[in-house]
Parts: sequence; structure tokens; C-alpha cells
Amino acid sequence: MNGEQAKTGFMKHALTGLAAALALGLAMTVAAQAENIRIGEINSYTGVAQSSQAYRNGADLAVAEINAGGGLLGRNLELISRDDSGSPDEAVRHAEALIKTDRVDVLTGSMLSNVALAVAKTAASEKKLFVVGDALSDAITLDKGNRYTFRLRPSTYTQAAMLAEAAAKLPGRRWAIVAPNYEYGQSAVANFKLLLKERRPDIEFVAEQWPALGKMRAEVVVKALRQARPDAIFNAAFGSDLQQFAEEGSRQGLFAATTVFSMSAGPTLGDVLAQYEGTKNWVVLGYPSEQLATPEHQRFREAYLKRFNDRPLLQAVFGYSTVMSIAAGIKKAGSVDSEKLVTAMRGLGVETPVGPITFRAHDQQSSMGAFVATLVCKDGRSNMTEWHYLDGARYMPDDNYIKGRRPASAMR
Repeated sequence: MNGEQAKTGFMKHALTGLAAALALGLAMTVAAQAENIRIGEINSYTGVAQSSQAYRNGADLAVAEINAGGGLLGRNLELISRDDSGSPDEAVRHAEALIKTDRVDVLTGSMLSNVALAVAKTAASEKKLFVVGDALSDAITLDKGNRYTFRLRPSTYTQAAMLAEAAAKLPGRRWAIVAPNYEYGQSAVANFKLLLKERRPDIEFVAEQWPALGKMRAEVVVKALRQARPDAIFNAAFGSDLQQFAEEGSRQGLFAATTVFSMSAGPTLGDVLAQYEGTKNWVVLGYPSEQLATPEHQRFREAYLKRFNDRPLLQAVFGYSTVMSIAAGIKKAGSVDSEKLVTAMRGLGVETPVGPITFRAHDQQSSMGAFVATLVCKDGRSNMTEWHYLDGARYMPDDNYIKGRRPASAMR
């Protein structure tokens, strides 16, 4: 072998060794990633950006705390986020990819009810645990419920029951409705009507407005409600629709002699609504983040402020509590196997920033409650006054109601 041949042989040997080293390094990286417990999070970052980001922040905080404490089952948690753009089809595409390509162990997220229902169907088909953090539709755990889907946030039934209890105390009889014309809005209104009528049979619903989600023509909606002269309004609009409703309703004087009971107002839009004079004294489901002084909430709030330099929104509580619930389920099951996780999650008790919750076994709905308060505005900022936390367990549908609506296959 001459010198040139020796040099060529040496180079081939070196390149082979380098390729082997790179392959080994890649294999070790893949193996390290595979060792992580992976949670796939799907939310509407394009359509509901502020709320989705707050949910992600809360989830990130929970993951960081769990990993700092040694992880779970000797492994770290890893959060993989995807944007569904408010589209059920897009959400399903992401869910399938997260399960089949990214090999996630659990799914979570979903702001919009129609998106959550689509992902839940995929989770059932793939037999993968799905813990809904935010979406409200009753169908998620009732009519279209399945064995693999749990929910953290109180349902439309539970929240409507809370507002109906307060609304029944009003002396007025004439009620109007404004709600987005899709799954969540329809469910919220049906429940509120049913539950308020049970308490006050004399109630009359004199007007209803059903704008398409994200396409409210506020001037038309408010004019129609004013013409009906209601004593009170039940509102299920949220996001930009709610802002437009509040602005136009204030401009037209709709709220001057009308009390508004709102499923959404306190959590994310309080400060926006504060600029409209007519929104004061709305009765809302909100989140008194700066007033809630329990030790568990103070610890959460301080940790959130330190990590993100911002006060938490209610969705941050949902994201944090959902990941902590998943972690508690994994710890109890001693596994990330979905079948074992379902068994472990049923009846699971979890500590959250707003107090202890339990995931009921028969409908897989958590007992998390909500804060009911009056919205007041001062110096361009909103505050919640006369607020109190209502334990969700007191307002959830009973066993007979659940058996009449939840599929038998979801109970196995």
C-alpha cells in the first residue's frame, strides 16, 4: 500500500467512525426524548390567543415544578403544543400526529367546545387519555362522552346552575338571551333556561340573539334586545363578540335598567369592559386573582409572576391544574398506559390553586367550582366585588341525569 492509498484508507476509516458516532449520538438523543413523559397540548393560539397562551403558561409552570421536583416515574415531563386555529379538522390532524408521530402519552387543551369534541372522538378512537382543560360543553362528558376523556373546568350545566341560583333572586320576570350560535352557546342557554325556570316558573324569555361565533353585528343585536325591554340579560358571548356587545350596549343605553348575568367577563376581558360605563354591576363568573389570599393560590400566583412577569388569567389556573391532575394520575397509576390512567383518574383527588377537586368516576368531570361576583370598574380597571367561590360539587348534575345522557360505553 502506497502513501496515497494509506491516506485514503485512513480517511474512510475516520469518516466511518464519525458517522457511527453521529448515529450513536442521534440514537441517544432520540432515546432521551423517548424517556420523557410527553403531553400533547392543542389550543386555539390563532383564534383565542390570550387565553390559549395563559393556558400554555400555566401548563409550562406545572411541568417546570414537577421536573424540578424529580419528575414522574424517574422521567421528566415534556409539553408539546400545537395551534388548532379554531378548526376541529385542524385539531384532529394535530391530535393524530401527536399520538402517532410524536408519541405523546396524554392529550390536553381545547378552548372551544366543538374542537374539544372533535379531539375527544380521536382520543377515543386511538385509546389515548385526553384531559380537557377549558372547553365547557356538557356533551364532552355526557352525550358524546367516552372512556378516555376527562374534563377539569366546570361544565355549562354547572356554571349555568350557579348563575341561575343568583338570577332567581331578581324581582324582574322578563329575560333576554345573547349567545354564540354553536355548541357551547346552545348548551349554556338550554341549561340556564331549564335551571332558572325550575326556580322561577314565572320567568318569561322575551328575546334571543344568536350571532355566529366571532361575527357579532353588535348594533343589530343590541337594538333587538332594547326593543324587547328585558329586566335582565343572560350573556354567553365571549372574546371579541363580548367586547363589541359591551361597547354597543353601553352606547345605546341597553344596560341602564337591565342586569346582565355573564358566563364570560371576569376571566380575560374585565379590564377591556371596564372602559364601558354600562358594564358595571354585571354579575359574572370571574377570577379575583389579586384578591384571593389562600396559601395555595398565593404560592401559585407568586410563582407565575416570577416566571412570566405577568398576573395569571383564569386559563393559567386551568393549564396548571390540568397538568397537575395528569401528573397525579400518572403517579397513582404508576404508568402512562391509558387504560391504567383512566382507572387512576376516576375518583382522583387533586390540590389546585383554587382548592381541592375530585374527578368523579361516573362522568369523569372534576368538581372544580367557580367564582361568582359583581363586576365593578375603577380607574379603567375592573374589580370583582362581593365575590365568593362556589364548590362545583354542589351544582353538578345528579346520577340519574348523567345516566340518562352519558353513553354506556363511556362508563365501562
